Amino acid sequence: MATRTRDLSIPEELDREISRESADRATTWSVLATELLEEALRMRRAPGVVFADGPAGRRAVVAGTGLDVWEIVTTWRTAGEDFDQLRRSYGWLTERQIRAALAYYALYPHEIDVRLKREARWTPEQAASELPFARPRNR
Repeated sequence: MATRTRDLSIPEELDREISRESADRATTWSVLATELLEEALRMRRAPGVVFADGPAGRRAVVAGTGLDVWEIVTTWRTAGEDFDQLRRSYGWLTERQIRAALAYYALYPHEIDVRLKREARWTPEQAASELPFARPRNR
């Protein structure tokens, strides 16, 4: 991806916060500021989706649910992309929350499709091979 240098004036407090966060994450100020700007734009384009850290890194999450966007998309695909069936699968979510996940997917399909492919490789055999310590113990 091509980059462009821009002048950016920000309040000192924001500069300190970005500096502190970039040090905590062992990255540069510029890289972190770019990530923050990108996430802010994505959240503005897909209201109801936020970003969270997890074992697999930063990911798009439906606000207030703990559910990753990719999880909802997987269920939607399994349901034959039937919205009513998707709503029944997540009866505790509002229509707005479900639509936020689908809207995010419509805007950023490549990101979600990459995650779906990564998740699809986790067959029981693959998990047993790569995560032997996760197998139930025989009693």
